[in-house]
Amino acid sequence: MRYSQLTERQLVASYTDGNHKAFEELLNRVQSKVFGKIQMVVRDYELAQDLFQDTICKAIQALKDGQYNEEGKFGAWMMRIAHNLCIDHFRNAKKMQFVRGNDDYNPLDYVSDKAKNVEQLVAKREVSKEVRQLIALLPAEQKEIVMMRIVYDMSFKEIADQLNISINTALGRMRYALINLRKYMEKYQVKLVL
Repeated sequence: MRYSQLTERQLVASYTDGNHKAFEELLNRVQSKVFGKIQMVVRDYELAQDLFQDTICKAIQALKDGQYNEEGKFGAWMMRIAHNLCIDHFRNAKKMQFVRGNDDYNPLDYVSDKAKNVEQLVAKREVSKEVRQLIALLPAEQKEIVMMRIVYDMSFKEIADQLNISINTALGRMRYALINLRKYMEKYQVKLVL
């Protein structure tokens, strides 16, 4: 069987029927593009290799579970998996707290002595909830930019690279998102007081 002449749909069907060579052909078609995209986003060769391996594992598992949607192309589907794993990586890295590696480590250094009172914590939680609700109202492109910038703390350069758009486009979408958020705040009478 000449795998190079088969369509992606035929290769997926062949793989789900147990033919592992079909997946190798699918992977050969997209691996350089997917790996390149991951490496461009994370800017670390070894980390990119790890995320690429995770992408392959997720794709294999999804194919085995019958979760592959044939409406799109296999390469675009793999790119979406890789994109999501990169986002997860940045989200998890942001959550990790780095600890000094010497004997001067004191856990109390990381505890704030300016503890907020309960009223302040409740107010902050309520504001956060309202802001999330307002962000959910944004158009998809603007919501994606806001989430990447604020939640994942990505630079506009990283966002532009990740979404394959220019920095000016990313900045423009953020600008319009902020304008829309202000309109929503007025419309729903939301006041952000911290």
